[in-house]
Amino acid sequence: MDTPAFTAAELAERFALQLHGDGSTRVSGVATLAHAGPAQLAFLANPRYRPQLAGSAAGVVVLRADDVPSAPGTALVAKDPYVAFARISALFERLPAHAPGIHPSAVVDPSATVSADAHVGPFVSIGARTSIGPGCVIGPGCSIGEDCSLDAGCELQARVTLVARVRLGKRVRILPGAVLGAAGFGLAMDAGAWVNVPQLGGVVVGDDCEIGANSCIDRGALDDTVLEEDVRIDNLVQIGHNVRIGAHTAMAGCSAAAGSAKIGRYCLIGGGAGVLGHLEVADKVLVTAMSLVTHSIREPGEYSSGTPLTDNRTWRKNAARFKQLDALARRVNASTQESPE
Repeated sequence: MDTPAFTAAELAERFALQLHGDGSTRVSGVATLAHAGPAQLAFLANPRYRPQLAGSAAGVVVLRADDVPSAPGTALVAKDPYVAFARISALFERLPAHAPGIHPSAVVDPSATVSADAHVGPFVSIGARTSIGPGCVIGPGCSIGEDCSLDAGCELQARVTLVARVRLGKRVRILPGAVLGAAGFGLAMDAGAWVNVPQLGGVVVGDDCEIGANSCIDRGALDDTVLEEDVRIDNLVQIGHNVRIGAHTAMAGCSAAAGSAKIGRYCLIGGGAGVLGHLEVADKVLVTAMSLVTHSIREPGEYSSGTPLTDNRTWRKNAARFKQLDALARRVNASTQESPE
């Protein structure tokens, strides 16, 4: 496959960017400021990397207008350099070709329907009453259970499992090893023993969502677990049964939402953060990494929990003092009440 190449002027016109410098500069790839060569394009979005700009060998740099005077060569000015870089770099992404058809080793239930231009790879299993829409790509080893539906343009990479009653919108992308529609963690205690609560709902995923490798989204107990459009789920994320995640929200790796939690639109859930069950998180909330949401959040903003990282000796001293906080607060309150006016 030939490597594509574009001039700076072509990129400026294609992505509505302002050109500074030599428009004939050609680029055939992308890289970081520190490692880019004369035939590559880099970007500057984070001010921490500004010292690297002057010494960068990149042929073209995407940056903000304020940084143009420091650029050593050709520059493309963008309001958001990172977004512009993402769109430009897609021109250099090499995607495998997937010919339409069903691999001979795939097993498709007679009641399932597969679009003629869909690609079904080797060792795929497709269950009863499931439908695969136009342009879908089903990678090797995927298992799609009963009563599932995939709208146009979905991509399931290797070993993705849709257990049952999973409905995907258009252009949903699921990375290897993810499991959607497994039974939620529904239990009832009876006479000292657990009784499983049947999980009779499904999973509904909106258009343009992406679900990372080895993430799990459980089906609902009665109602469905729902991801609205353009939700982005990183690797190793757990979504419990009956959770609802609003449009354009992103959850970073190893985060989790427990059963029946409701997360709003345009939220950002940091890596390792958790949302307890049955809580509600408002739109446009940012939960920082490793935080635990223990009560509903009603207002937009940035929220954190836990203590900052320190050396272990200091942490142990502070941890010992945590146990004394209640007694200290009582003494302070008592002294305040006893003090004369």
